[in-house]
Amino acid sequence: MNISVTTNFFDLSDTDLKQMSQLGVDYIDFGNGASFPGVKEQGYPDLDALLKQRKRIRSWGLDINRVTLPNISEDFMNEKPGSEFEIEHSVNAVKVFGEAGINIVRQRFAGDVFYGLSTPYQAIQRGGAISRGESLSFTKEKAATPTLEESTRWRKKFNEVYKEIVPAAQDYGVKVGMHPSDSPHPDSPFGGLGYHRIIDEYPNKNVGYIYCVGTRAEEGGSPLVIDEINHYGRKGRLFLIHFRNVRGSLATAKAFEEALLDDGDLNMFRILLELKKVGYEGCLNPDHVPIMAGDAPDTDAKWSHSNVGWSSSSIGFAYSIGYIKAMLTALNEFWG
Repeated sequence: MNISVTTNFFDLSDTDLKQMSQLGVDYIDFGNGASFPGVKEQGYPDLDALLKQRKRIRSWGLDINRVTLPNISEDFMNEKPGSEFEIEHSVNAVKVFGEAGINIVRQRFAGDVFYGLSTPYQAIQRGGAISRGESLSFTKEKAATPTLEESTRWRKKFNEVYKEIVPAAQDYGVKVGMHPSDSPHPDSPFGGLGYHRIIDEYPNKNVGYIYCVGTRAEEGGSPLVIDEINHYGRKGRLFLIHFRNVRGSLATAKAFEEALLDDGDLNMFRILLELKKVGYEGCLNPDHVPIMAGDAPDTDAKWSHSNVGWSSSSIGFAYSIGYIKAMLTALNEFWG
């Protein structure tokens, strides 16, 4: 297993790459599909610019692990005229990434998360560290959620996209991984049931998961995570692991808080053992890192209580990377 970090910017500085190299990061995950050169101009990434950036990244001893396709918008999901081109852009992006030798992509879909069902708040943890929390009980007036008919129509639009990008991914040697809905409210498209449905609908081995330990723990705690790792892992459908810890869950405490790797409800070394048992060999990505003294909040205001994307000189990222590296060393000694 290796370590990757997520960046939401294409233009990484030499300082960014130097610090990643110094910390022992192996790969970079690009989380923002709109950040690639060419997307704004032609709807999909420019191959030459991508190859140039990959060469630069590799010169620091790193490489690109996972990228993000151009977003599928609310207009497309709601069947607004003029949005049909979005599928073509995603297919072209798959081809470009495949030609660049990048073999894991994610497709984002508008409407895969239900907002207004829980209240986000700033959680204060050990020594004043700041993390993201969400509570069901603090939300007194819940937002409306889709009906069964609306959910079925949403899934139909999802399948329109996957039916085009999956064959392209197979042709170009690319894996299509899906992140679970965060927060994982009931009936959300990629909550537990909807998440599993993806591999029911697409038995193709190029289809699988960007499995977020934290998000799935938000839904059902450690037992659910262990069960899903075994279920998806033995099928070879785990392409990337978002490796983070939480306290509580929507099922138990009716709330959750993100936590440092050693300070949540999950035993993260046990998670590693389960991943090893199912033969997982991909990357571990420490995302949603709590904010420690001296750290700046994430540039995306939606995640102001944690750092989703890489930030140079982030103490939280440095701590998390070091913690994972130490556990991987212990795992190798333990496994023999």
